[in-house]
Amino acid sequence: MTKPSLCLVTPALADANNGNWQTAHRWARWLAGHYEVRVVKSWPDARTADDGTDLLLALHARRSAASVAAWAQAHPDKPLVLALTGTDLYRDIRTDASAQRSLALAHRLIVLQERAPLALPEAHRAKCHVVFQSSTRRQTLDKTREHLRVVVVGHLREEKSPETVFEAARLLSPDEGILIDHIGNALDPALGELARATAAACPHYRWLGSQPHEATRRRIQRAHLLVHPSRMEGGAHVIMEAVLSGTPVLASHMDGNLGMLGPDYGGYFPVGDAAALVARLRECRRDIAGDGGALAALQAQCSARAPLFEPTTERAALLRALAGPRQDPIP
Repeated sequence: MTKPSLCLVTPALADANNGNWQTAHRWARWLAGHYEVRVVKSWPDARTADDGTDLLLALHARRSAASVAAWAQAHPDKPLVLALTGTDLYRDIRTDASAQRSLALAHRLIVLQERAPLALPEAHRAKCHVVFQSSTRRQTLDKTREHLRVVVVGHLREEKSPETVFEAARLLSPDEGILIDHIGNALDPALGELARATAAACPHYRWLGSQPHEATRRRIQRAHLLVHPSRMEGGAHVIMEAVLSGTPVLASHMDGNLGMLGPDYGGYFPVGDAAALVARLRECRRDIAGDGGALAALQAQCSARAPLFEPTTERAALLRALAGPRQDPIP
């Protein structure tokens, strides 16, 4: 039997090495058993004239807005599914007309964590499906008691709040036994300069730049903690990768992180509050020299969330979202 044809539009291809590309690549691989899938940066593309595409799945309301509008005009009766990012939910759909239009044109919406529907206008929530992202489980490694190893993963851009990490590093003394590795490319050159300056001033802080995905996962495995200080987030890959590696998370108290870790998680600090982050890091540093109770409690909470991030869970939720009832566009 011929499989239906699906075009997956993503503004980030493999060379971007970011969360959007990881999502697109994983979804394309899984959907290949159910659809004839092609991944493109925009629609229409070179195969539009004769490919008979049955469904468009677009990532990012603003950056894929032209593709969404073109599909809606060319194929008003064919399904249009839109997956929303953090910048969509917490910035663009509030202020950007093209993102708002994408939201209205979509027949179904996909969001990546459980608090995301609350960010949508009420009229759009009925067509919203929560699809938690997933990754593979990794062995939980034994950790040294000699120092606290911390990893931060995220390209240097304003939404990820790397300044919180820089300030935290400067508040710590080199002899406190708290070592921070910061992974991510400098998408904002000014933030790259701040990272270099912080590394020069703080021997306990290293900026490692962009790293291959596998190398990043190994560093997450070896760390006592993942720190995720974002100001704006749709549902971070690195959080679920840490959870599935048995590595607890310290995260900023904002909706994207709350929707991943749950409202009762014990590892939050206020957004942008470097002093509060440092206090949590010092608490964990004291903890590894003692009985490990606080870190163990965070790890147990993360383990309880881990089933949400299993590949079988994500695959089933994604297929339900694509096959779900059609919701007419909202004028």
